[in-house]
Amino acid sequence: MENTAKIITELQNKCILQEQQIAELKAKLNWFEEQFRLSQKRRFTSTSEHTDQQQLQLFNEAEAEAKPSLPEPTMEEITYHRKKRGQRAAQLKDLPVETIEYRLPPGEQVCPCCGHELHEMSTEIRQELKIIPAQVKVVKHVRYIYACRRCEREAINTPIVTAPMPAPVLPRSLASPSAMAYVMTQKYLEAMPLCRQEKAWARLGLEISRQTLANWIIQGADRFLHLLYAKMYEHLLKQDILHADETTLQVLREQGRSAKNKSYMWLYRTGRAGPAIILFDYRTTRANKHPRQFLSGFKGYLHVDGYSGYNGLPGITLVGCWAHARRKFDEALKALPAEKRDADVAAKQGFNFCNRLFTIERQLKEVAPEERYQARLERSLPVMDAFHAWLIQQRPKVLPKSAFGQAITYCLNQWEKLKAFLQDGRLELDNNRAERSIKLFVLGRKNWLFSNTPRGARASAIVYSVIETAKENGLIPFNYLQYLFEKLPNMDLQDQNALEELLPWSETLPQECRMKS
Repeated sequence: MENTAKIITELQNKCILQEQQIAELKAKLNWFEEQFRLSQKRRFTSTSEHTDQQQLQLFNEAEAEAKPSLPEPTMEEITYHRKKRGQRAAQLKDLPVETIEYRLPPGEQVCPCCGHELHEMSTEIRQELKIIPAQVKVVKHVRYIYACRRCEREAINTPIVTAPMPAPVLPRSLASPSAMAYVMTQKYLEAMPLCRQEKAWARLGLEISRQTLANWIIQGADRFLHLLYAKMYEHLLKQDILHADETTLQVLREQGRSAKNKSYMWLYRTGRAGPAIILFDYRTTRANKHPRQFLSGFKGYLHVDGYSGYNGLPGITLVGCWAHARRKFDEALKALPAEKRDADVAAKQGFNFCNRLFTIERQLKEVAPEERYQARLERSLPVMDAFHAWLIQQRPKVLPKSAFGQAITYCLNQWEKLKAFLQDGRLELDNNRAERSIKLFVLGRKNWLFSNTPRGARASAIVYSVIETAKENGLIPFNYLQYLFEKLPNMDLQDQNALEELLPWSETLPQECRMKS
């Protein structure tokens, strides 16, 4: 009997152990299936987080869609969208026009019926776009030198008078202001690497090596553009609301590091107030010391994602990104089997909590900061309180490593940052402003892949900063860079007032630098 009882106990323990192992294996299997579905989604489908607005009705709360400021309607309102006419004319109104007229020769302006002279009755007009491809020509600067014949004959000294001529952008170089601007915008705006530009120059009839083109960029950044970068940096630190983000960069020849090591390009930019300033900062690592050093002297709010490297910055309040929080729940939904995605699952409830906050923000987009601050306390704060209680309730029910568990953990870990936007009506619900600004660099990196040297990476950061800030201030980057390279070599570079007048938001910039409205 004792043996039988012992065997039964061993079998029961074995069953318990096996059930635990089965549960662990099921959890691992579910996790791998989630990762596979997410991988397939990222690979083959859109990354949009758009959802049907009807999903916001799951909680059946009036505040989700209510607009208290709207008057009560006294009759039924029917609205419709009408296609605008004259849209083509509006698109073409600011472009230069070349007119080609087609007339009958004088000998043919005779009526085919009676032979009487014809008169111009009306015209028929067709418009089309004419593209003028890039072309290269040589600009020869000839400066004349003058002397006095009388002094040559009679005086001891003969004065020599030289006609003024603008200084070159780079001494003893073929580079002109337009060539410098063209190479920079082709690489940093159009994402064309220098190896392709080298071939493009050859097709235009000129053999210029990529090493020469790289030297133009580095020299232009080191000699001139870094001065504007420094002025923009001064203005950036004077703001009290900034955004930050970072992404990887490969630099081949960093001292003491392998070419395979990851470096980082950090981005800092202003918010919705003040002059639009976007600055890139190349660093070898993602360490906390880099934003601490760059933002030394800055006091205020900093919009960030969930990266811990921004934690502990002195005098700075971190503002979390609700777009990242929502993205976590979106990934949890996409990780579910297809038959469960349309059900009222917990991941969808979390996603809709985030959507309700974004709906309120869209309704408050055009209001003044003070009004937005008050409206957030009245409308957004109750949603956040309910969401926080829901998160705490859900946490014990989910596996921490599952996609849904990671969404829950992210929100709870970031909660202090996520609720910081309630402190000031000028703050934003997400950090999309920084993500949009760094996107040009990320897209360009797919083409040119790496920087050869740290000096080249720093020059890239400067040029990207000038181009992105110019775009944000409504300038045409090529025209603006060309203007800079015409002005900077011929002015006192220590004149701070003159440099201020060249900044992208300066009202003294010529009209040809500005986008047509």
